Amino acid sequence: MRTCLVVDDSRAIRKIAIKMLSSFGFECDEAENGAVAFDKCNAKPPDVVLLDWNMPVLDGLSFLKKLRSSDITPQPKVLLCTTENEMSKVVEAISEGADEYIMKPFDEEILFSKLKLIEAV
Repeated sequence: MRTCLVVDDSRAIRKIAIKMLSSFGFECDEAENGAVAFDKCNAKPPDVVLLDWNMPVLDGLSFLKKLRSSDITPQPKVLLCTTENEMSKVVEAISEGADEYIMKPFDEEILFSKLKLIEAV
C-alpha cells in the first residue's frame, strides 16, 4: 500500500486530506509542521508528502529544502499545497524540489489528478 504524510498546521485540513487520500488507497500519517514531518520522513520515508506552505516552526518550503538536501532514501514525491498563487512562488517551489503544486481549496478530483501527474497513483 502506498503511503502519504499529510503536513498542515490545520487539524481540519489534515483530516479532510487524509479522508480523500485513504479513498485513493493511501495509508496516511500526519504532521502539524515541517519539523515533525522531517522526523517522520527520516524514520520511515513515505511515498508522497502532501505539504502545506505556510506553517509555524518549519514552513513547507524550508522543510522541502531540508528534505531534498538530506540523505533520506527513497526521496518521497512532494505535492506542495497552499493558498499562494503567485507564479514566482510556484517557480520557487518547483526549483526547490516540489514535484507538483496544488492550490487550496481542492477537491478529490483535483487532488487525484495532481497525484497522477507525479505518478503517485
